[in-house]
Amino acid sequence: MAETAHAGDHHGPKHDYNLVDPSPWPMVGSMSAFVLTGGMVMWMHDTAGGGIIALLGLLAVLFTMFVWWRDVLKEAYRGDYKEIVSSMLRIGMVLFITSEVMFFVAWFWGFFWGAVMPPDTVALSWPPEGIEPVPAFGIPLLNTLILLLSGTTVTWAHHALREGDQDTTFKALVLTVILGLIFTSFQAYEYWHAIHAGFTIEDGIFGSAFYMATGFHGFHVIVGTLFLIVCTWRAYGRKFDSKTHVGFEAAAWYWHFVDVVWLFLFICVYVWGGNLEWSLSGS
Repeated sequence: MAETAHAGDHHGPKHDYNLVDPSPWPMVGSMSAFVLTGGMVMWMHDTAGGGIIALLGLLAVLFTMFVWWRDVLKEAYRGDYKEIVSSMLRIGMVLFITSEVMFFVAWFWGFFWGAVMPPDTVALSWPPEGIEPVPAFGIPLLNTLILLLSGTTVTWAHHALREGDQDTTFKALVLTVILGLIFTSFQAYEYWHAIHAGFTIEDGIFGSAFYMATGFHGFHVIVGTLFLIVCTWRAYGRKFDSKTHVGFEAAAWYWHFVDVVWLFLFICVYVWGGNLEWSLSGS
């Protein structure tokens, strides 16, 4: 018996890191991304078939994301991930969010550059002549309150999960998803109203910086909402526990990042940038 036990000690990994099974998804994902970017370039240059190729690439990327993350969840459910692997996943999410911060810094920099140190190629006034900025204390203020509330509900869900209250976790996540969908709906209405009023992305650096910064933020809200929908589905199936919920933590961190970026957008772009007025001609 002792020899059998000793021999059994040689089976299994001798470390806490998980060596995943061979997977086709990294290669498939790379090829899908290549098709997507190539199709986008073709579409932007009005090449025949570019839009179709970009759409096929996008569908392939979404499919790869679904099946790859499905396999990751299967590995997690099997218990393949030790604490050191979970910590590395958390670090990876932190680095990803850091890269996203730098992404938005570029749009803020472009907006501030146009507002404070305009190049010679832009209008000689701010806002440029003929542009009516979106009122800050309308839908943007309402959306700010909605996102702040969603930040409290996702934190509520996290605390409930850590206490082992699965029912409250599910309910709080449902509220967070609903608030995210409401935010997106209001922003879509804001865009529709602003564009019909004549304010478009083609209105110089003011219009391009405004729509690129707020538009990419809106895209991140949609991604975060989808992230939380998956977490809600997993919470409904009792797939989390009080100690092992790295996927939920990543979604919550991402959502808080979205909240913080919106606060900066509201203060800097809507309130400050929308009410700043100057003219190089002095009129």
